[in-house]
Amino acid sequence: MNRTVLIIDDDDVLRNTLARGLRNEGFNVITANDAESGTATLSRTSIDAIVLDRMMGGMDGLTFLKQMRTHGDTTPVIMLTAMTGPENTIDGLAGGANDYLAKPFQLRELVLRLNNIIKTTKSSNVRMPGGMIYTDNEFFIVDTHAANQQPKLLALSGEEKKLLKKLTHPVGNIAPAAPMVAKRLRNKLNIVLSNIDIITVRGHGYKLIDTSTPANATKQD
Repeated sequence: MNRTVLIIDDDDVLRNTLARGLRNEGFNVITANDAESGTATLSRTSIDAIVLDRMMGGMDGLTFLKQMRTHGDTTPVIMLTAMTGPENTIDGLAGGANDYLAKPFQLRELVLRLNNIIKTTKSSNVRMPGGMIYTDNEFFIVDTHAANQQPKLLALSGEEKKLLKKLTHPVGNIAPAAPMVAKRLRNKLNIVLSNIDIITVRGHGYKLIDTSTPANATKQD
């Protein structure tokens, strides 16, 4: 099946090089040199994934991405940037990016990441719970309602982190765990996130739920 990728980048050389390389890999490619042109393309064309430059003239890529997500657009996005380091990666993921690729990079790596996010999005619409980010094998909490809020590391033991990863990859998984581990994890999450909880599924284990919607199971210690 043909996959259509939108490249949004104000660097003409990089944009055209990426477009040519992705077309050679079998992608349908549409290009835009700024956020406004990208928005116009999204309004009239079905896109499987977006390759988005973070630092652009006019509206920057991160602001564009946040506006996309605010308006309910869930198109998977790989953000390209020369801004490296965990803080910048977290900012991109918190803003709604599905993946984050630092420049310079190899075309093959971009192709593999595009295939992965397209496959993941098509197989499941489940995302991480609102306010939670997972990157570099760590969980972070961010206040989605606060401007410029810095994500904070969620301090977990090894067993708690292992359980939370099972419960969120994807959300809806049922995972076995020692009751005390599940209880400690639940208590930590309840302190920082009001919209999620961990419930007991009798005979099977534990499950992460969104408490803002009706649940069929009853929480138990």
